[in-house]
Amino acid sequence: MRKSSLGISWFFTFTLVILLLSQSAFGDERAGRPYIVVLKAGTSSAPAVAADHARRYGVQVSHIYEHALKGYAAVIPAARLEFVRNDPNVEFISDDRPVHTTVRPGQFVPQSLPTGIDRIDGELSSHFASNTWGNIAVAVIDTGSGPHPDLNIVGGVNCSTGKSFGDGNGHGTHVAGTIGALNNTEGVIGVAPGVPIYSVRVLNNAGSGTFSSVACGIDWVTANAAALNIKVANMSLGGSGSDDGNCGNTAGDALHLAICNSVAAGVTYSVAAGNDAADFANFVPAAYNEVLTVTAVADFNGQPGGGAAPTCRTDSDDTAADFSNFTIAASSDADHTIAAPGVCILSTWKGGGYNTISGTSMATPHVTGTAALCIGTGNCTGGPSAVMTKLRSDAASYGYGFIGDPNNPITSGGRLLQTLYYGYLVSAGGY
Repeated sequence: MRKSSLGISWFFTFTLVILLLSQSAFGDERAGRPYIVVLKAGTSSAPAVAADHARRYGVQVSHIYEHALKGYAAVIPAARLEFVRNDPNVEFISDDRPVHTTVRPGQFVPQSLPTGIDRIDGELSSHFASNTWGNIAVAVIDTGSGPHPDLNIVGGVNCSTGKSFGDGNGHGTHVAGTIGALNNTEGVIGVAPGVPIYSVRVLNNAGSGTFSSVACGIDWVTANAAALNIKVANMSLGGSGSDDGNCGNTAGDALHLAICNSVAAGVTYSVAAGNDAADFANFVPAAYNEVLTVTAVADFNGQPGGGAAPTCRTDSDDTAADFSNFTIAASSDADHTIAAPGVCILSTWKGGGYNTISGTSMATPHVTGTAALCIGTGNCTGGPSAVMTKLRSDAASYGYGFIGDPNNPITSGGRLLQTLYYGYLVSAGGY
């Protein structure tokens, strides 16, 4: 989304999010600031070190990590920061930065096929008529998901408000519906109908959170991936940052390290490119090479070819959404970029209802659901890298492109003087 409307569906701006966080979670600089402390690989016990640091340095611990990374999140007094940094158990200290949802604004409901599912041929998949899955589950790392009668929410965790992992905002439930809404008589249908979904709440009711809360969610997913069959995770959120090309070890980026370790544990991540109409190189986790970064396409009728009249927004049919972030064709980021419908998407909403909204947040679950479908039906084998390669390769051969894909590029003229890259449109029909 554009800088004038970064955030949730009722137009929280990024500036407002920063202000609110700075007045609450981020506290007074003199009293201390929040950080993520990453411990050395040989450290035996993160909880023990965190307790020791609380006693010796006065840190106020909020999260402890033992799976995606070893360490803890805490507010560290300014006068004690260097003591913690120089502690022999500490590898590095990472700033705890804000994150936010990536959504554009915009009862019994008889079931309909959402335009986004139709556009990627989801209704042609071999699993579309079935709500039964035996070997895969998906984690939605967001504002929480459900409860909702059209979703198969099977569990979760709250890393944000400390209460229920249910959705207090609506955003996470919307994401979950596009991934796996049941094929029944009500509401909408997801790409992978009925797939088990774990609600990993890392954002509050306003759709905002911090790197530490997101890392908590990633840590939970990593710890439970094998036992719960969590193969794919959706992250329709982001904040400022970049890729150091070394899983965060060079830049001291704990969030990047956590994702790298989670990917190594077998979890494929689909993440939103962001909605600034800018290069996502400075937006994370989108910038990380280990994830599938999803840009947004405008489609108003579920059919290729263009020409459909706009509905909730004034984008042109079958073009890259005017708000979507992108990368540059010559950049290494092009190697992990894929596109999906993200404009005027109908899906489930908190309280058991349905809602139509827009954003790369809405595009991302189309890819997450397709990844789950591909893995669950045996069409995708191997680890996350192989899954990413398969989805991008099949997208390139899909044939039903859009203005802005690599076969129909958009150039930025005097703004960047390079070709903008949104990737190929994901396809679910062949799985």
